[in-house]
Amino acid sequence: MEDGFSGFKIGVAGLGLIGGSLARAFKDAGFYVAGFDIDKPSVDAAIEDNAIDEGETNPSGILNCDLVFIALYPYGIIDFVTANAFRFKKGAVIIDCCGIKSDICEKLFDVANGADFTFIGGHPMAGTEQNGFKASSSTLFRGASFILTPRDGEDSSLLHKIETLISKAGFGRVVFTTPQHHDRLIAFTSQLPHVIACAYVMSPSCPEHEGYSAGSFSDVARVAHINPQLWSELFTDNRSQLCEEIDIMINNMKFIRDAAAAGDRKGLASLLQKARDIKDSV
Repeated sequence: MEDGFSGFKIGVAGLGLIGGSLARAFKDAGFYVAGFDIDKPSVDAAIEDNAIDEGETNPSGILNCDLVFIALYPYGIIDFVTANAFRFKKGAVIIDCCGIKSDICEKLFDVANGADFTFIGGHPMAGTEQNGFKASSSTLFRGASFILTPRDGEDSSLLHKIETLISKAGFGRVVFTTPQHHDRLIAFTSQLPHVIACAYVMSPSCPEHEGYSAGSFSDVARVAHINPQLWSELFTDNRSQLCEEIDIMINNMKFIRDAAAAGDRKGLASLLQKARDIKDSV
C-alpha cells in the first residue's frame, strides 16, 4: 500500500447500502477491511462477496482498526460509539456517516474528549432509493463529495491524511465545514426533496398515473421509495432547519398557486422565469 498506509486497517459498522459500499470501495483499493453488523446474513453476504476480510455480528474486529466508519441510524451511532469509547484502538479515527451532524457531533466530541480516539463527523454524499447490503456497490461514491465536520482546531495533518484516505474510495472531493452549516444545507439539498416526493405520491391521483406519466413523474417520485425509520430520525433530528425549508417551499408554491388561480398568466410566467434563471445560474 502506497502513501504510508501499509498495514492500515479500515472498519465498517453497519453493512447496509452506505457501509457495504464503503467496505467494497476500500477493499477494492487494497485495504484490509473488517465489518460488523447485527444482521448475520449481511455479514455472510459481505464475506462471500469479498467486500470484507473479516466480519462478525459483534464489533470485536473493527475495534482493532485504524479508521472506523459508523454507518448506523442516528441514535445507534451515538450509542455505539459511546459504548465502545474505551475499546477502540488507541489513536483510531472514528467517522460517522449520518445525514445530520449537529447532535451527533456535539455528543461524540465530548465522548472522544475522555477517550483515546478522534471523532470526526462525516456524510458521504451518494446513495440510491434502495437499501441493504444487496444494493451496495464499490462504485457508489465515484466522483461524489464526502463532507467532514471536525471539531474546531483539529490537527491539520490528520485531516489531510483522512482526506487522502477517503479519496481512495473513489470520492471526488472532501468538503470541510461545521455541523451547523452542514445541517442547514442538507435540509435543502437532501431532506426537502424527500419531503416533496413523499407529499407528491400521497396525492389521490398517484395510483392513476400509469399511461399519463413520463420523466417528470419519475424524477419527482423516485426518492419517495424511502426508509421510514431512518428518515423519520433524520427529519426530527434536524426539524428546525427542515421546517424552515418546508415553510419557504409552501410560500413559493402559494405564489404559483395564487397566480394560476387568478388566471394571471403574466405573473405566473414571471415566477417560472425566475425559477428557470435561478436553476440556470446554479
